[in-house]
Amino acid sequence: MDVVTAARADPVDVPPAFAQALVELGLAASSERLVGAPLAGGVSSDIWRIDTARGPVCAKRALAQLRVAADWRAPVDRNRYEARWLEVANAAQPGAAPRLLGQHPGLGILVMTWLAPGEHRLWKELLRDGDADPASARAVGATLGRIHAYSAARPELAARFDSDAIFFAIRLEPYLLATARRHPDLAPVLERLVATTAATKRALVHGDVSPKNIVIGPDGPVLLDAECAWWGDPAFDLSFCLNHLLLKCLWTPPATTAFLAAFDSLAMSYLDAVDWEPREAIERRAAALLPGLLLARVDGKSPVEYLGDDADRERVRRVAGALLRQPVSRLHGVADAWREELSTR
Repeated sequence: MDVVTAARADPVDVPPAFAQALVELGLAASSERLVGAPLAGGVSSDIWRIDTARGPVCAKRALAQLRVAADWRAPVDRNRYEARWLEVANAAQPGAAPRLLGQHPGLGILVMTWLAPGEHRLWKELLRDGDADPASARAVGATLGRIHAYSAARPELAARFDSDAIFFAIRLEPYLLATARRHPDLAPVLERLVATTAATKRALVHGDVSPKNIVIGPDGPVLLDAECAWWGDPAFDLSFCLNHLLLKCLWTPPATTAFLAAFDSLAMSYLDAVDWEPREAIERRAAALLPGLLLARVDGKSPVEYLGDDADRERVRRVAGALLRQPVSRLHGVADAWREELSTR
């Protein structure tokens, strides 16, 4: 998670590796004292706001062992793919991501523009407060769709994102296969979802399109934290993001109607951008994958932190299990099943 909009803390000297990276990337002078503040919230990287003579920047270094309860490891060279994703995303839609300033492969440190806190709001915070503005959801869906469409039209980009092993280690195994081990009766269908997702090569995938990695700025949404970047199935990004809108119904129940409306708005605007394959095909894959990801946020290696109630976790298991056993082909079918479950609260 890149909390690039975190409030400024009292500055301290930055770690030597970060200072070295900025100097060797030409972003700071060797004589310059570099101070900044660590940013809270990241489970997969050390992230800093660094104050240089030219202005603040955001820098991050990938961790080999993620900060979660489970044993979850991932290759540290993943941020070179994030750097490449930033370039493609901004070519597809300028401002859709922070601008890449440099990436130091030897130190594994990525540097990008700093987003001013006063001008950008973390989407997760807005949703927590029940602010599920359908216009924001539409903009997120449209932005994601444009990035996918741009990359799908340029298949030569695939060679720059040969990150199958990283995507498996940081997404498919900890989410779907870990969940399969907890639910042996559902293991065959979850394993088929992994096989289908891994074998589908259509476009550049972000891999972590979550409200915690999206800020709403004056010019629209900005997508952050693309260290899972992978050339593969764009249905993963769509399902991954929509999943959060379903789960937020349990975090902020009074906004349930608004969250489900945002789900519809995001899905519709995204599907309107699909031009690289029949939209029915990608919607079918997304609708099949979504309940697997829903269950993974309860029983995988990265459970959402706000589902502390056993009854809520059982709701997730009931709906996800039923949809995995009897898949639907349309996203609204997933939303309808979730809506029906919530009506019994």
